[in-house]
Order: sequence, then structure tokens, then C-alpha cells
Amino acid sequence: MNIKEILNQPEGRRLEFKAELPEHSDLAKTVVAFANDAGGDLYIGVADDPREVIGLDEDKLVAIEEKISNIIFDRCYPAILPEIKFISEENKHLIQVTVFRGSTPPYYLKEKGKLQGTFIRVGSTNRLADEAIISELERRRRNISFDSEVIPDKPVNDLNIDGFKAIFKEKTGEELSDQALRKLDLVKDMQGVEYPTNALILFSDDPLRNSLFHYVKVECARFKGVSIDDFIDQKSITTNIATQAEEAYNFVLRHINKGATVEGVYTVSRWEYPVKAIREAIRNAVVHRDYSLTGKDVKIAIYDDMVEITSPGLLPPSIDYAAMESRQSDARNKVIAPIFK
Repeated sequence: MNIKEILNQPEGRRLEFKAELPEHSDLAKTVVAFANDAGGDLYIGVADDPREVIGLDEDKLVAIEEKISNIIFDRCYPAILPEIKFISEENKHLIQVTVFRGSTPPYYLKEKGKLQGTFIRVGSTNRLADEAIISELERRRRNISFDSEVIPDKPVNDLNIDGFKAIFKEKTGEELSDQALRKLDLVKDMQGVEYPTNALILFSDDPLRNSLFHYVKVECARFKGVSIDDFIDQKSITTNIATQAEEAYNFVLRHINKGATVEGVYTVSRWEYPVKAIREAIRNAVVHRDYSLTGKDVKIAIYDDMVEITSPGLLPPSIDYAAMESRQSDARNKVIAPIFK
């Protein structure tokens, strides 16, 4: 993509424009947010509203470059090494600051500290990260997922997983043996005792699941009309995650219309929505939601004119909004996703 095409793009997750060098704290926040997420480019010398190339004084480019480097070095931690370029467009001079996705998150402002200085990119804005997101960033640095973390509250032999074992047998034709539990990373050994991971607790029917993950549910509602003012039916699905998607799918089928058309000598029935797509969307909402975010659930809202499915969690850094049609795929939950597959 050339510079003219880039300048026609809206600001977003990986792109920001500034007419002049931002204040020290604003520049550092943007750099930290880019490094914590998917990386990004900051173009200095471009006004955003309306979008036009203003340019920078050519005699000051080197000084501005040095100032940018000093701000990033002095204010950001761990160290962030951006790529800084001079660009000419319409005989005007711009500076492009490219920040790469960091390998040692969380990145934060030195003066604020980790809890008050960690920023993430949400759309075209920089947002202060809460403790749950900071924990997720730290897991990313260690290359582990939340569902693979061990929970030493109860040995696996004391955990009620009978329902999950039955479903596993039904779907795979195989027994969920102790060996299978280890192979699937559903249990881990700690000092000679095997304990469940978060994933196995989520698949279980044990009281421990309700204690640790009371918020892991699917809230379904059929609203009257096209607003949330009145609802016709609702259901809160609080079963283990192995059955949540199917129950939610059945709720949707009960509340969308099915018609029939005559084609030749045959009567062909059709749903008003592509049910395979709805099933896949619900499965994805359950499989790929961020289970570390407390107090948030999957929501399915059915209106007269649409079905809306909401799943907690930010899009993973490896997924690019601008290339959605390329069918990108990445599993947030490294244990849960393969089991569903």
C-alpha cells in the first residue's frame, strides 16, 4: 500500500495521524498501546479532520526524529525500538513512526508504573488497561493461555467431570482416560498430585466451576421489535461450556422464522437466516471468548430484523481488522479450542 492509499485510510487499531508532534505523554501512550497490541504506524504531519497533508519543517526533521526517540526511550518500559522514516508527499515532509508488536508485554509508562501506565489500543483510541488485561498481556509474554493455567483448589480425582466424559465419548467414540486428560492439557502435575486446568473446570459440572466461573454463561433473549425495550423470551444458559453452544443454538432456532417455497414439484423449506452461520458464530463465541474477564458473559439478542451475538474479549493481536475477508484464524484458548475441534 503506497502513502496515498494509507492517507485515505481511517484511523484505527494500527494507524494514527497527527498534524504535529504530540505531547510527550500522548506520544508515549500511543507507542505503548501499539506495542501491547498488534503494532501500528503513526504519521506526523497529517491533519485528521479534515484529512490533509500539512507537512513538517524540513530543517526540523532530524531534531523531531531525535525528540521522538528520546521520548520513547525515556518514558516507555520495557524498551521499545520503533522504526522512524522521513517521507515526502506533495512536496511536503512527513515522519512515519512504525511500532512493532512487542514480544515482552505489558509495556507501560515508566512514570505511571504497570497498573496505571499500561495502555491498549481500542479502535482508534488508547485505553488504560485494567488488571485482567494486564494479566492477559503477561500470559502472552510467557506464551501461555488462561485456560491452560492450573487451579490447585481441588485434585482432579475429586472433580465432577462425569457429564463431560459422556459427551467426549459420544462425540469421539473414545474414553476420556487419565492419559487423555494429560495429553489434552486438561490436567497438570504439581508435586506429585494432578490438578485441573481452567479448561477442565469449565468443562466440568463441579461446584468449583460455579464458584470460580459463575459469570461464564450465555444470556439469550428474544426482543419484541428492533429495540431492547420489551422482550418476549429469555434464557440464561449456565451449563458447562461443552453444551452451552448447542443450547444457545436451539434457543435461536425457536425464535427465528422458517418458511417454505415451491420449486417445481418440491416444497423447499428455508430459515430466514443461514443457520449454519449462526451455529458457527455461537460456537466461536463460546470457544474463543476471553474467560479471564470476570463479570462478562456471551450475549445473544434476537430482534425482528437481526440476530446479534456478543463475545467478551478483544480481538487477538494476530488478527487484522483490515483483512477480515482473508479468513484469519487464531485460537485465544489453546486448550479449549482443540477439544471442540
